[in-house]
Amino acid sequence: MKLTVLGSGTNVPHPRRSTSGYWLETSGGSVLLDCGPAAPLRMAQEDLPWAELDAIWISHFHLDHCGGLASFLAGTKYAAKTRQRTKPLKIFGPSGITELFERFDAIYNYGLREQRFPVRILETASLEPFELLPGVRGVTAKTPHTPESHAIHITDASETTLVYTSDTGFHEPLAAFARAVDLFILECSFPKDKPGEKHLELAEAMYLIRKAEPKRAMLTHFYPEWDEVSFGDEIRTFDPRCDVIEATDGLELTIDA
Repeated sequence: MKLTVLGSGTNVPHPRRSTSGYWLETSGGSVLLDCGPAAPLRMAQEDLPWAELDAIWISHFHLDHCGGLASFLAGTKYAAKTRQRTKPLKIFGPSGITELFERFDAIYNYGLREQRFPVRILETASLEPFELLPGVRGVTAKTPHTPESHAIHITDASETTLVYTSDTGFHEPLAAFARAVDLFILECSFPKDKPGEKHLELAEAMYLIRKAEPKRAMLTHFYPEWDEVSFGDEIRTFDPRCDVIEATDGLELTIDA
């Protein structure tokens, strides 16, 4: 697998961190993990083949994770690069993703499904495996953030594994869900003193990493409170048992089994 970080930030405007989006190349094709408002622009900036994107997975319905979905499809409907496309685009999400899509579409009668290629919307259920792409398995697990929010575990044909929590409060079962994966991507909204229970701060994220024992971990979804913090210095105080990477917009990672 190969991962490109499109956005490592939040809804809060930031000069270096845009809203959530992660482009993942797998053995079966490409998938966009979350589609924040900046994701369409960021895919173009990173020169990614957005017109050939195979699938999108939406973790929950906060705008910094799904707000770019409608604008992306409004663009593919008329883009020159998609004129010859015939393969379907699959959009996965939790219960309610179909209704969300229809509400986006109804704002201006965009006809977002009226593309040159099929658009298939598929709702997934917690802990029920599904085919994300050919030869690529997905399974989701409920997280304590919003009523619909989920993390995802992905395994491709080479048995390379990745878990992406998206937004979550502290939830110890996530460590078991991500046990020994090749890359564990966790949100880490605040370095300390988080203002609520629906996100993680560093000590909680590091606890989950130590319990999960992944090959590598990556922290992301940073609020501006991180701006004055030395990421490396803070990580070292927890004596991590694996490499812990700071997500930055444009970062590329190769993930091997």
